[in-house]
Parts: sequence; structure tokens; C-alpha cells
Amino acid sequence: MSEIVYEPHGHLGMGLGAWREMVRELWLSRELTWRLFLRDFSARYRQSVFGYIWALAPALVTVATFSWLNRSNILPVGETALPYPVFVLLGMTVWQLFASGLTSTTQCLVSAGSMITKISFPRETLVLAAFGQSVFEFVIRAVLVAGAFLLYRVAPAWTVLLIPLAVAPLGLFTLGLGYLFALGNGVMRDLGQVVSFVLMFWMFLTPVVYPAAQTGPRAVFNVLNPVSPFVIAAQDLATRGALTQPGNYAIGCLVSTVVFLLGWRVFHLTEPRIAERI
Repeated sequence: MSEIVYEPHGHLGMGLGAWREMVRELWLSRELTWRLFLRDFSARYRQSVFGYIWALAPALVTVATFSWLNRSNILPVGETALPYPVFVLLGMTVWQLFASGLTSTTQCLVSAGSMITKISFPRETLVLAAFGQSVFEFVIRAVLVAGAFLLYRVAPAWTVLLIPLAVAPLGLFTLGLGYLFALGNGVMRDLGQVVSFVLMFWMFLTPVVYPAAQTGPRAVFNVLNPVSPFVIAAQDLATRGALTQPGNYAIGCLVSTVVFLLGWRVFHLTEPRIAERI
């Protein structure tokens, strides 16, 4: 069995060589990332009375609330391509991948505490392991969405199977912001609370509980909101079999890639001094 020696300053160069070193380091740390994921998973669900229900609770509560508001005409949203509860559940499944992922990655360095100050290891494994919890919950919610399709006897387009691939760039966007916010939260602990507060309003600027507008101010928000293209893409793939806004989706993928690479690079450059701030 080969021995892996972690060198915290080995990635501070410039150019393609630095990026190759970052990718190599990430690959060599895959087992550590997996073990950290299992540790976090065990700590979260081992002594939980309701277990996986907590992964579904936010989506189910949102579906129940907005379904009641829609039926009561308190907050009518108009026609949707799917039965409204299924529509909201699908949107929440994609949204929660981003929201829970950003929340957990923002807190991951602070939560690690003495582990960071006493052990030398690639710190991005903490971010990846934290985001892995959100990916696992995304899979659980996807099963719930499949059950909702069966319950409402809705036959989705075969392209529904492509949704995980379509929302993969959203994962990159979440990781990129997670790298940056994890660093920021280590310096200013209030950032974690700010993120949770902003996410509450961000969701209502995303077509999760209402159909995407084609014209007007809401359509502009859909273009400017980097999460909207992925929620809309999931809805399109489940109902229409093709993307209705391929241009916006392409821009969303480009923005996600840039944010991921920027966040990852900044995290690496700052990594040697992380222990001083936590």
C-alpha cells in the first residue's frame, strides 16, 4: 500500500502545473473524503429518531404549505405542467441540493475545529464531504419525486432520467460558493447566519413554487438568477422532453464552471493559513 504525503504548499505555483497538482491532490485524497463523508453521515443519522425523514421534511412542508395556499386561492400560481404538488416537490428537490449544500459547506471548516489545527490534510476534503451529504439527500428526494409521479399517475418524459446530469453543474456552482463561504465563515462567523437568511429570499426568486415566467420582471430574474436555469431544466426534462431555455442553461453551466474553478483556486491559495483563522 503506497504512502501519501500531503505537502500544504505544493499547489501555490501558477499555470497549468498548479492545476494538475490540485487535481492530483484531490484524487489522492478520495479515500479521506469518503471517510469524512461516512463520519458526517453517521453523526447525523445514527442517533436520530426520525432518521431520513429530516432529509425530506423541508420539501414536504413546503409542498403542503404552497399546495394549500394555491388551492385556497390565497397565492394562486396558475397552470403548471405537472400536478402542483409534484411540480413543487420536483423544484424543491433541485433547490435543496443547492441550499442545503451551500449551508453545510459554509459551516464545514468551523465544525471541524481542532481537526484542522492539529492534522495536516487537504482541507477541501471537508467541503466535498459536507456537500456529499446534500447529494445523498438529493437521491432520497428523487425517490420521493418518483413516488409522487406514481401517486398522481403522471407519466414523465423519458428525459426525466437526465435530470441528475442536467443539475450536475449546479453542484459545481454550490461547491465553488462553498469553498469561498467556508473561508469567509472562518473569518466572520456571522456569514453562516447570513447565508441561511439570504437563501430564504433566494428561493422565492427561483421558479420553485411557481412556473417560470416568459416575460416581465420575473423573466429577468430567471435570467439573472444562476440557480433558475437548473430548476427550469429539471421541470422541462420531466414534462417536455427538451429544454425550453437552452441559452440560459448554457450560460448557467458556464457561470457554474467559472465559480467552481475560482472558488477552488482561492481555497487552495488560502489553505496554508486556514488553521490560523479557525
